[in-house]
Amino acid sequence: MAKEKELNFEENLEKLEELVKDLENGNVPLDDAIEKYQEAMKLAKVCDDKLKKAEETITKIVTPDGKLEDFEVSEE
Repeated sequence: MAKEKELNFEENLEKLEELVKDLENGNVPLDDAIEKYQEAMKLAKVCDDKLKKAEETITKIVTPDGKLEDFEVSEE
């Protein structure tokens, strides 16, 4: 069994949007709707995980000694 290529965030989001549009249309047989819903939920989780990872990455700052630390803005 060949391993499928992992899609990037944008590709996953586009596929998710297509599934949602199909489901909102209402012209999908019940069995197909259930499959599309399950696939959409998996894609939503993948997208959410990728967003959380990106957020964790961009909230870090490199210190002068080369270490990564959480970036915080102090309001004075």
